Amino acid sequence: MAREKSQSFRDLLVWQKAHAFTLAIYKLTESFPREEIYGLTSQLRRAASSTPTNIVEGFRKRSKADKIRYYNIGQASADECVYHLILAHDLGYADTRALQADLDEIARLLQAYINGIECSD
Repeated sequence: MAREKSQSFRDLLVWQKAHAFTLAIYKLTESFPREEIYGLTSQLRRAASSTPTNIVEGFRKRSKADKIRYYNIGQASADECVYHLILAHDLGYADTRALQADLDEIARLLQAYINGIECSD
């Protein structure tokens, strides 16, 4: 049975999860100390939104190499988020373990998506 091709980036489970993660990060960082507005809050929000943004950009690319390059940038942004969440946790700003687990799932989905592109004809 052939899989139906996604018509929009919104159809991609990995984008849906990455978008939900970004929304959660915006909510979480609202409670960060005011002095972090240009520091950790800004960095974490930027890195979080970069993951779904790069999925969107890669979705429209025609070549496998271009698609994979954008998805790989999204992976790097997710990794950056992991560090920022560890830092926020260690600074006592929030318990970020659940969000770190969400990122692990996003990373696995994104890698599976990349693997699928690499194996397609």
